[in-house]
Amino acid sequence: MNGTRQLRELAADEALRRLGGVPFGRVVFSQNAMPAIRPVNHIVDGGAVIVRTHLGAALLSSVGVVVAYEADEIDPHTRLGWSVIVTGYARHVQQAEEVRRYEEMLQPWVDGPMNQIIRIRPRIIKGFELVEHTVRESA
Repeated sequence: MNGTRQLRELAADEALRRLGGVPFGRVVFSQNAMPAIRPVNHIVDGGAVIVRTHLGAALLSSVGVVVAYEADEIDPHTRLGWSVIVTGYARHVQQAEEVRRYEEMLQPWVDGPMNQIIRIRPRIIKGFELVEHTVRESA
């Protein structure tokens, strides 16, 4: 038997479930007409990705436009795991009740005032899983 890996697509609901099961990912946005990536912690709430940032953050320049968010969990030894990418519009969360709720639910990993909350509502959800695939050799 020869063990190989195979890429399997995840259903959108499974992809969001996995994304919600990890606390950290990367937001991809445009800065000065160039792609930019920032690592951030997140939560998934109601199918949307929620992140907190500060007023000076480059990410704020992308509020109101399309961004991507990616997170994964891949074992470097077995080379098995998954990756999820969501693409959608980044919007400020401004309703006071929602802001308070997200400030309680999502604690930033860095020091400083993280008083800007961004919601990414996915328009495209892509998830992939690296799984072991065993190929039987014929005799």
